[in-house]
Amino acid sequence: MSPDTDMIDLFVIGGGINGAGVARDAAGRGLKVVLCEKGDLAEGTSSRSGKLVHGGLRYLEYYEFRLVREALIEREVLMRNAPHIIWPMRFVLPHSPQDRPAWLVRLGLFLYDNLGGRKKLPGTRTLDLRRDPEGAPLLDRYFKGFEYSDCWVDDARLVVLNAVDAAERGAEVLTRSACVSARREGGAWTVETRDERSGEIRSFRARCIANCAGPRVSDVINNVAGGNSARNVRLVKGSHIIVPKFWKGSHAYLVQNNDKRVIFINPYEGDMALIGTTDLAYEGRPEDVAVDETEIDYLLAVVNRYFKEKLRRGDVLHSFSGVRPLFDDGKGNPSAVTRDYVFDLDQNGGAPMLNIFGGKITTFRELAERGMHRLKAIFPEMGPDWTAEAPLPGGEIANADYESYIELLRELYPWMPRKLVHHYGRLYGARTGDVVANAMSLDALGRYFGGQLYEAEARYLVAKEWAKTPEDVLWRRTKHYLHLTPEERQAFAEWFDSADLAEAA
Repeated sequence: MSPDTDMIDLFVIGGGINGAGVARDAAGRGLKVVLCEKGDLAEGTSSRSGKLVHGGLRYLEYYEFRLVREALIEREVLMRNAPHIIWPMRFVLPHSPQDRPAWLVRLGLFLYDNLGGRKKLPGTRTLDLRRDPEGAPLLDRYFKGFEYSDCWVDDARLVVLNAVDAAERGAEVLTRSACVSARREGGAWTVETRDERSGEIRSFRARCIANCAGPRVSDVINNVAGGNSARNVRLVKGSHIIVPKFWKGSHAYLVQNNDKRVIFINPYEGDMALIGTTDLAYEGRPEDVAVDETEIDYLLAVVNRYFKEKLRRGDVLHSFSGVRPLFDDGKGNPSAVTRDYVFDLDQNGGAPMLNIFGGKITTFRELAERGMHRLKAIFPEMGPDWTAEAPLPGGEIANADYESYIELLRELYPWMPRKLVHHYGRLYGARTGDVVANAMSLDALGRYFGGQLYEAEARYLVAKEWAKTPEDVLWRRTKHYLHLTPEERQAFAEWFDSADLAEAA
């Protein structure tokens, strides 16, 4: 089969945060880029994270000072460039005398406040949990605590917006297209993809491959490309549960367990709470990962150790589990395995392949930028670094001031209910007008499916963000599934699968 395109510069395998970030960075430098993902964008690990942009407070305990510093610097960059999907959050850390001593916790927080050049976020403060309102839901035996800052992120939208920006800068984005083979021929790669729905095989010629396959990075090296690497990833399973929110306020909690793990308890989707994560070695297929009852029991027990209101199994509304592909640094404890990333540039046979091991969502932009630095000799004509000052789609908000922008949206759409304005603002930011189009009333948004979901949004996601199934819309590009009844989700699926939308997808 002859290639169906001219020679491209970079073929990116993997539609998670690293692959989308690399494709965006490369396209913005003027390279001709194709990104392929065997499923949906962010279908795996990148939509199943703890949904935080953070330095990783607990990594200080493993002396990962450089990693924490770099992540804290990136936190400031991402807040500025995507204020609609990334926003500050305060975390309350009740002190448990049975675990880490208070002086050690305070020292860690001092370092956390000062390692990364913090500018916008408030610093740590000490709490009297018997007097301060943040202590009200906690058991009386916890009387001292700390409050510090980090950021929330809509992880799946972060991936999709990187892919949107890549496409707008000239990249071709192929979802549900598996890379089935890659072979070196004549100093370049011949790459074949298969459309998972139509079965169509496409062939590309590429000067270089970026292997951003996450949990499958070694599989791509060994089985798709027929190579080998001395480096590998360790798969670590992390699970979360969603329960009704059980405290007042917009702050989150971070609690220490007696096994030295920390658990985040974060406000989620208005009236819910997201609790996680576990850290377990995993050896199965990434797509088969699922929460098990022991993990749910573990998370409930940790929360119940601290809070007056006791959570029970029946309180769990939803759960999800993801596989984190951590660079294998030889450490036995999954919690101690580094969250840093490692590049392996394989130039055997003339055609280079950049393999990326590990990484975390907070440092994806820096990872992509440094990955392109590794390819400078291969693409001497490529443009300079650019992403640090470039807003993501929808992030083109004056002074990165989301609160002022949402007031502007309310003025622009006086007919729109406050909750719907907030929904559009948080997901689409400055591109809300593209979703709403010329609508002047709720009826003009088309069919209403429940919650905040209208037909106009679904059609936009199909046309602009590669949504091809009901799940793509409900679970990843939005979180509508949490706010619709089973009957409403079924009605939406039946509508989505109707002929006209299916063809558009």
